[in-house]
Amino acid sequence: TRAAGARRWFDMDNEALQARLRQTGPQLAHWVAQVPDIAVAVATLAAQGIDRGRVLAASRPTPQGLLSWQISVRDDGQRLFDGCLPTLIEWGSTHPTQAMPDSGVTLQSLALRHPDTAALRAACEAVGLQGVPTTPGPAHIQIQLATPRGLVTLHS
Repeated sequence: TRAAGARRWFDMDNEALQARLRQTGPQLAHWVAQVPDIAVAVATLAAQGIDRGRVLAASRPTPQGLLSWQISVRDDGQRLFDGCLPTLIEWGSTHPTQAMPDSGVTLQSLALRHPDTAALRAACEAVGLQGVPTTPGPAHIQIQLATPRGLVTLHS
């Protein structure tokens, strides 16, 4: 999609991704990870030669008050490590889940696969995401959710 002129917020212009979605239907294509200090996280990745993008401030009013956050956004919308390296977000004083009813859905596991496993693992660990299982192979994201109807597995 496009916002603010030619700036892409997500790499949906990627022809290979579009073809895969047409063939297989909806699926995970990327993920977002909360960090305590987004400026430090982005600078840490930059020191590894990884451009996670600019840090943009955003907000929106809610019935409970103003929800604010900072998020890393690449001008080109590129999903780094084929979507396996997350976009980073730092929530303001209020996290959106504080005003949401309990859905009964919880993340049970996250696993990543990528040809450059060492670099992906190092990048994840650099932003505080220690222990995310990362194995070699074609790019792939898999999560498992516990839901009121049982376990659900989603993948890219």
